Amino acid sequence: MRRKLGISTRLAAGVLTVTVLGSLSLATANAAPDGGTDPVAAARARASYDAINTYFDAGKGGLLLEEYPNTQSNAYSYVWPYSQAAIAAEDLAGVPGAGRAGSAEADRRIAAYEFYWNAGTTPTGYDSYVRPPNGQGGDKFYDDNEWIGLNLIQRYQRTGDPAALARAKDIFALVVHGWDTDPSHPCAGGVYWTQAPWSHDRNTISNGPGAELGAHLYLLTRDKSYLTWSKKMYQWAQTCMLAPNGLYWDHIDLAGNVEKTQWSYNQGVMLGAGVLLFKATGDARYLRDAKAVANASLAFYNTPEMLAKQGAAFNSIWFKNLLILDSVSPDPRYRQAMQSYADYNWNTTRDPATNLYKFREGTVELLQQSGITQIHALLAWPRSRYGLLA
Repeated sequence: MRRKLGISTRLAAGVLTVTVLGSLSLATANAAPDGGTDPVAAARARASYDAINTYFDAGKGGLLLEEYPNTQSNAYSYVWPYSQAAIAAEDLAGVPGAGRAGSAEADRRIAAYEFYWNAGTTPTGYDSYVRPPNGQGGDKFYDDNEWIGLNLIQRYQRTGDPAALARAKDIFALVVHGWDTDPSHPCAGGVYWTQAPWSHDRNTISNGPGAELGAHLYLLTRDKSYLTWSKKMYQWAQTCMLAPNGLYWDHIDLAGNVEKTQWSYNQGVMLGAGVLLFKATGDARYLRDAKAVANASLAFYNTPEMLAKQGAAFNSIWFKNLLILDSVSPDPRYRQAMQSYADYNWNTTRDPATNLYKFREGTVELLQQSGITQIHALLAWPRSRYGLLA
C-alpha cells in the first residue's frame, strides 16, 4: 500500500537572494490579467521551486524525497507527490520569459517519470512507486496516472512534443481499463481509484481528471472515442457524487456507502471537466455546471481557515481549474481568491530562510511544497495563456 500524504482520507532557474525575497514579500502582485508576466509571482514561484531542488533532491536521476527532513524508509517519493513537482516545473516553464532553463527543468522532471513506468502490464501505466531495480514498484492508482497525463497534455500544448501526446493516450487507455463494468454495483460505472486489491472505491478524483484528459485528447485529435468516454466519466460523477449543496463528495464503495467529505480538488476537476466538455461540444449545459461549481466552491472554501484544511496540493488543483474556467468565462474572483491564498502563505507559512512552507508541525512534504509552487507559478501567467492549462 502506498502512503497518502497530507490529507487523512487521501492517505528553474536562478536562486534569488534573501534581500530580493524580502523586498518581494512586501509587494503586492498586480499582473495585468491579459498583459505580461507578474514579476512578483514569478520570483516567488522560482524561489519556492528552488527550495524543492535544494532540500528534496534524492541524488538519482531527478528523483525526489517524500519530505524534508526525510524520515521515510523509502529512498524516493511516491509518484503522486513527484507528479506535483513535475507539474510545478511545467507551470514554471510556461511563464513567459522562462526560457531554456525553465524548459530544461521541465524536461528533467518528465524524464524521471520513467523510473515509475511499468511496461510489463496490460495496459501499461505508472506504478505508485519507483520500479526495480531502484525500488519495489507499487500498485497503480488511476488518479496518479491522470495527473501525469494532464501534465503531458500541458507539455504538448507548450512544446508540440509528440512523445508527450502519445504517452497521454497510453494513460487514457489505462483509465478506461479502470471503468467498473459490473451493472450490479451501486452507482454502476465509474473509474476505480486504484488497482490495489484492498480498495474498490470509485472516486470523484479518479473520474473528474479522467474526463478532463479525455476531453483534451478529443480536442487535440478529434477522435470521438475520447469524447464518449469523457462524457461517461463526467456523467457518472454528476449522477453519483454531486451533493445537494452543489459540491462533490469523495467516493462510493461497493456496498453503496458514500464518503461525503468535500475536498477542494474534487470541485476543481469537475468544473474543469465541464469547461473542456463545453469546448468540445458547444453544449452550454456543461459551462453552466462549471460556473455553478465555481460559485459553490468559492462560497464554501474561500477563507484562510477552510483552505488550510484542504492543503496546498488540493488547492492548487482547484485554483488551476478556476483559471481554466476563466479562460472561457472571465471572472476576476477566481484569480483574486488564488492571489489572496498565495499572499497569505508567502507571508505566514513560508520560512524566509529556506523558502520551505511550514503548513504543519514536523517535516515539510514535497506534495504541499509543490502545490504552493504551482499556485505562485500560475499567478505569473497572463490570462491570455490560460487556455494552455491542463
